Amino acid sequence: MSQSALLRSSLRWLQQLLFNPNYLWLLSLIIILGDAVLSELIIRFVSYTEIDWETYMIQVELYRKGERNYSNITGPTGPLVYPAGHVYIHNMLYEITNSGTNVQLAQHLYALLYLVSVTLTCAIYGKSRSVPNWLLLVLPLSKRLHSIFVLRLFNDCWSLVFVQSAILAFQSEMDGLGTILYSAALSVKMSAFLYLPGLLVILVKRHGILFTMRKLVNIFGIQTLLAYPFIQEDLWAYMHCAFDFSRVFLYKWTVNWRIVSEETFLSREFAKCLLIGHVVILVCFGLFRWCKSDGGVVTVLDRALRRLNRPAGLAPITPDYVATVLFTSNLIGILFARSLHYQFYSWYAQQVPFLVWKTKYPVFVKICLMLAVEYAWNVFPSTVLSSSVLLGSNLAIVLGLLHSPSARKVPS
Repeated sequence: MSQSALLRSSLRWLQQLLFNPNYLWLLSLIIILGDAVLSELIIRFVSYTEIDWETYMIQVELYRKGERNYSNITGPTGPLVYPAGHVYIHNMLYEITNSGTNVQLAQHLYALLYLVSVTLTCAIYGKSRSVPNWLLLVLPLSKRLHSIFVLRLFNDCWSLVFVQSAILAFQSEMDGLGTILYSAALSVKMSAFLYLPGLLVILVKRHGILFTMRKLVNIFGIQTLLAYPFIQEDLWAYMHCAFDFSRVFLYKWTVNWRIVSEETFLSREFAKCLLIGHVVILVCFGLFRWCKSDGGVVTVLDRALRRLNRPAGLAPITPDYVATVLFTSNLIGILFARSLHYQFYSWYAQQVPFLVWKTKYPVFVKICLMLAVEYAWNVFPSTVLSSSVLLGSNLAIVLGLLHSPSARKVPS
């Protein structure tokens, strides 16, 4: 074969790899293996930074000594403020890592968890079949996300992987399994609540109100079972610590609201405005996007109330629809979050490329939005400029999704 023929053949193969959905599995495998090497290099050559790992381990020690009152479980960086699933996971890590002292082993476990997260993201993208293969190449490029997993060991990583597993299950119409996995995510960190509005839309449209109510009971029943030892000891202490919706974060750590004064940031009026904005945007998506293909939200609600045990939607709930609605629901919550800390980037870092590609913006603007989001999360400490860029980028993506065209499959 001549050199020119070999070159043409190679280019055709590369084109298939980057654009043909049937080759997505191969590109995913290349990305996962490459990211495994990159993660190992980061562990070897970049210094670990202690932030919350020591606190997690000290809190687990108190749990292992028999303490079940959440208000009495604390550590160097503060009290235990995560649900029971967090405790059980870190109790397991405590045993594996020699009481938390073998930090390098913990880093390798988190590197493995990171690779699971990347694998699940590739699977979700692949199930959707609505974005080009090459978009997966963006996934390993986040400096901050690698840091959150293998250099900081934040518990957000566990909640993320459970959520991603749940999304994949919902895409596969395994709603019972998806419910269990979603509840597992919620048991690690209450940030998983951000997906709930979108999940309710999917379940009601796919199965009806009664089915959705049963799944809600299952979700909160699992939470109760996991938390039972702590609830039995002191229900109020557990609920106040693990699911404190009124918690006010320190202004010095905020990534997204450096553009307002500390006085405004801490005010109740500001919190109320954010909540109202959150609800208004969710309603807008409910009215104009999520139910559009079913004749509108009024039609869906009417059908749901007349046939409680029947699907309320007419259009099929595709894997692409599931991913888009759940990712969007999460992003809306992030946009109106009272405060975002650096580890919170893990909540949506791998979803940004997917969501950006769902907008009608020119390709250049889409790439700029991805770069802008990554830039903002890598500025430490945050500045007025970085917060403005982050807020503007997140808002632009949300507005772009609100005016996005109907989902289209990528042609084979």
